[in-house]
Amino acid sequence: MDGDRYTHGHHESVLRSHTWRTAENSAEYLLPHLRAGMDLLDVGCGPGTITVDLGERVAPGRTIGIDASAEVVELAAAAAPPDSAVSFRVADVDGLPFEDDTFDVVHAHQVLQHVADPVAALREMRRVCRPGGIVAVRDADYGAFTWAPPDPRLDRWLARYRSLARRNGGEPDAGRAVLGWLHAAGFDDVEPGASVWCFALPEERAWWGGLWADRVTSSTLGDQLVETGMATTQDLQDTAAAFRRWADCRDGWFSVVHGEAIARA
Repeated sequence: MDGDRYTHGHHESVLRSHTWRTAENSAEYLLPHLRAGMDLLDVGCGPGTITVDLGERVAPGRTIGIDASAEVVELAAAAAPPDSAVSFRVADVDGLPFEDDTFDVVHAHQVLQHVADPVAALREMRRVCRPGGIVAVRDADYGAFTWAPPDPRLDRWLARYRSLARRNGGEPDAGRAVLGWLHAAGFDDVEPGASVWCFALPEERAWWGGLWADRVTSSTLGDQLVETGMATTQDLQDTAAAFRRWADCRDGWFSVVHGEAIARA
């Protein structure tokens, strides 16, 4: 295992996906629980699109987005509205630089799948959450990804990705584990659920298939697959071709299942 290494990296094809995310398409389960004046921490904020959306809903309460990547934090800070109460800083979930009981809401989207000890991360998130506050988490479940029409090249892509993610210390099937991790972290009051991204319209297929075709051939993900011997350069080209073929198919359909939960501190 290579430790707590971020499998995707921050190539443009990755950020293309991350900047598409909004509170509506990635944190809808949390929105009914938000109100003006709350203090909110967004863990693993990436380029900050979800963070800014959540910040608008809790203003004038403060919102802080943190990420381990200084490069991504810089992008998020540059894109934030200048007069908002949203700020960004470099920090890691393994040791949050905040006092106990600091926030009303602690949110993490697509974070737990990448950390070596998700239960410890949730305990740290709970530590900085005020009594009666909310810890909200949502993670994809790669093992539940489904697409049509079938293509054995995409089957091999998914198997390789899951193997690499685990080698890097993560759990790609995190969605199904979220509830158990929360219980192990000491949460008793938990509202679990699930939601789905679905890509089937022509423009959706072009976007999703295109970013994955680019990601497997041009990002850190592809580099790691080759470095570890899990794939050859030709394998990656074949995967990219499979994604483009899928995107061009009028019957193409792809679902990404997420596990999610609201946990009371």
